[in-house]
Amino acid sequence: MSVEDNKGNPPAQWVYEAEDLQGTEQLAAALAKLALPGTVIALDGDLGAGKTAFSQLFAKHLGVKDTVNSPTFTLIKEYEGRLPFYHMDVYRLSLDEADELGLDEYFYGDGVTLVEWASLIEELLPQDVLRIYVETVSAIGRRMHIKGQGGTYEAWVSALKENGVS
Repeated sequence: MSVEDNKGNPPAQWVYEAEDLQGTEQLAAALAKLALPGTVIALDGDLGAGKTAFSQLFAKHLGVKDTVNSPTFTLIKEYEGRLPFYHMDVYRLSLDEADELGLDEYFYGDGVTLVEWASLIEELLPQDVLRIYVETVSAIGRRMHIKGQGGTYEAWVSALKENGVS
């Protein structure tokens, strides 16, 4: 799938440097404030890069009170917050298995969907999506490569790039 929008322009992109977990939390909080029904966040990164930690912090700032942990074996966990939060981990799924889950109901529903290992189901993701690739830069530091695909997400990334995450 192309990372260009319908006009042929590259999507809004930003690299966010989190020196520690607090920096990651600041980004998660800023994105949770922007979240609307139908928000889809595609999260990728190496094993141990901090995808689940980001997911937990995002959920916290979305108002989820329950403990959020990796849905690796349950595949999808649903939580209540300011908006319903759908946390997915598709690491152990084939594309065909993922297709049979009816993910569109989550992607186009009334909540926020965050998909860990999203690149494994690329063909099933909506065209409009916020992509975050988490890269480990030190024991506690992370670099987040953020791309907004679609008008809403491009605006989010442009605003965050311009104004920061505080």
